[in-house]
Amino acid sequence: MYPDMTDNTAASNAPATGRKTEVVTLGCRLNAYESEKMSELASASGLSDTIIINTCAVTNEAVRQARQAVRKARKRAPEARIVVTGCAAQIDPEGFSSLPEVDVVIGNADKLTAKAWQSVSGGSVPAVSDIMEETKAPTAAPLPKVERARAYVQIQNGCDHRCTFCIIPFGRGNSRSVPIADVVEECRAIAAQGVKEIVLTGVDVTSYGPDLPGNPTLGMLVSRILKNVPDLPRLRLSSIDGAEIDEHLFELMVSESRIAPYLHLSLQAGDNMILKRMKRRHTREQAIEFCARIKARRPEVTFGADIIAGFPTETDEMFANSLKLVEECGLTFLHVFPYSARKGTPAARMPQLDGTIIKDRAALLRAAGDAALERHLAGFVDKTVSVLTEKAGKDGTGHARLADFTEVRFDAGDNGHLREPGHITNVTITGHDGRALIATLHETTERTKG
Repeated sequence: MYPDMTDNTAASNAPATGRKTEVVTLGCRLNAYESEKMSELASASGLSDTIIINTCAVTNEAVRQARQAVRKARKRAPEARIVVTGCAAQIDPEGFSSLPEVDVVIGNADKLTAKAWQSVSGGSVPAVSDIMEETKAPTAAPLPKVERARAYVQIQNGCDHRCTFCIIPFGRGNSRSVPIADVVEECRAIAAQGVKEIVLTGVDVTSYGPDLPGNPTLGMLVSRILKNVPDLPRLRLSSIDGAEIDEHLFELMVSESRIAPYLHLSLQAGDNMILKRMKRRHTREQAIEFCARIKARRPEVTFGADIIAGFPTETDEMFANSLKLVEECGLTFLHVFPYSARKGTPAARMPQLDGTIIKDRAALLRAAGDAALERHLAGFVDKTVSVLTEKAGKDGTGHARLADFTEVRFDAGDNGHLREPGHITNVTITGHDGRALIATLHETTERTKG
């Protein structure tokens, strides 16, 4: 399955001066989590004059962006050491090692180990190991101070499924779960910093547990976090597979107010034949039923989804079924992926569609997503809601999100502290621009950072 994606971000412990270590992050939320850990490990090893690029390989475009990031890093910091890691580097270490700008390539199995960064600091180059031989989730590095609105916690890595379009298992290995006690302890430490929202992340989070003693489930893990971290107001799940949801977790999602009312579903398609050719584990009917069950018990839940446009052999009728899924599942936030053949995957050997057809279908899906989002936003106008602030825009506006992950923008005005991440405040929604809600501030604000 595709992991939960974010926009390209950069997390660093210093400006890009070439004098200290910087981490550039591409791809998913798991990468964002790992980048923070790598920054701490690199700093502890004494590494300097280094740019670490944490790559993504989910599509050909992601790999292109990784190579572009390498070139840009060298151009702006000619004297810096360039270290490349992440899924693209794991899958094609020789290709990245051959780039003239790259000094070191580190595999996914080693990038969260102190030994790897001590080796780089000492001038040696650790070999990229076989990720398929890994049997345990990476040991957590030192916990950094959380400077953002929310914190990510890894609960699982890798994937045991072999969807025909996906290369990620070859970058992440088989599914390995983090023991419940370790996850709870990390959540407790983060909450102690005053962070109000934690996102549980991984490659296939709903596959959590079978590799651990006692075969715990994701529902058991979530229950333990809620019980043992009482000061945490909000727990968010990253991308989930509805086919793997256990009943315990389902009951928590519909009854526990501390679980954020937003579920991002790994749907990928809405036609049963295409789902079968993708080797997905659900049918379109099961996806629709799952969303209906959730909404019946907890109407405020909002859905997002990954959908691939133009999968090999997809006919007009098959695509129409995917397009209808936007309304039938009540989807609001769409991540649309134009199909991109990845070398080494079964789908790359199937009859491919013309690129123009793929592009046109992706545009139709995005238009349907835009319309769904606009309807969702219109329902909040004239309402007062609570938001968690994220960051300040260059234009002086504050950026925040509702619990259901809807973006909100407001004029921070003289409230300069609201331009920082990690504040809870009430706002009144006055309108929207089709992408985000527009709001005015109330006086009551609670700082969420200690």
